[in-house]
Amino acid sequence: MTLKRRLIGLTGGIATGKTTVSNYLAKKYQIPVLDADIFAREAVTPDSDILTAIFSRYGDRVKLPSSSLNRSALGEIIFNDSSEKQWLESQIHPYVRDRFTSELGKITAETVVLSIPLLFEANLTHLVTEIWVVFCDEATQLERLQKRNNLSLQQAQTRIKNQIPLTKKVALADVVIDNNSDLTSLYQQCDRYV
Repeated sequence: MTLKRRLIGLTGGIATGKTTVSNYLAKKYQIPVLDADIFAREAVTPDSDILTAIFSRYGDRVKLPSSSLNRSALGEIIFNDSSEKQWLESQIHPYVRDRFTSELGKITAETVVLSIPLLFEANLTHLVTEIWVVFCDEATQLERLQKRNNLSLQQAQTRIKNQIPLTKKVALADVVIDNNSDLTSLYQQCDRYV
C-alpha cells in the first residue's frame, strides 16, 4: 500500500504570517515549499508575454525606467478596480497553476507545502490534500501590512478587502494557525500540526 502524498495548502490573509510559517517548515522539517508569489513574479519577468500584455493594457504608468513592472502602480489600479483585478488574475493564475503542476511532478518528497495566498480566490484547492490557514486579528493584520509595505491605513484596508474574508478562509480550513501571539506560540502550533 502506498501512502497518500501530503500536500499542504498554506494560505491566509495578506500579512498574516504565511511566509514565516513556510520558512519555519522548510528550515526545521526540510519540507519543500512551492510559493505562488514566486511563480507570480516569474510570470512578469522582463519580456514575458504576460508582462507585455500588462504594458499593452496599462502603458507606461506601470513600467519602471528599467522596463520592469512597477508593482505599486499596478497595485493601485487593481486594488481599486475589481474588473482590472480579474483581468490581471486571468493572465497570471493559469501560469501559476501550470508552475505548481510542473514542480509537483519533479518533487519526490512525501510532504510538500504549497504557499498560495489566493488558494480559494484562484480556485487552486484541488492541488492540495489539506488546507492550513494562518490567522490573526484585523488590527494586527493592518499594522503588519502598513509597516511591511509602507502603506497608508486606507491602502492597507483596500488590499485586505480585496481578498476573501479571513473568517471564511478559517471556516474552510483543516488547520488554523493562530498568529496573534509570538513566534514561539506560532512555531509550537506548526510543530503540532506537522
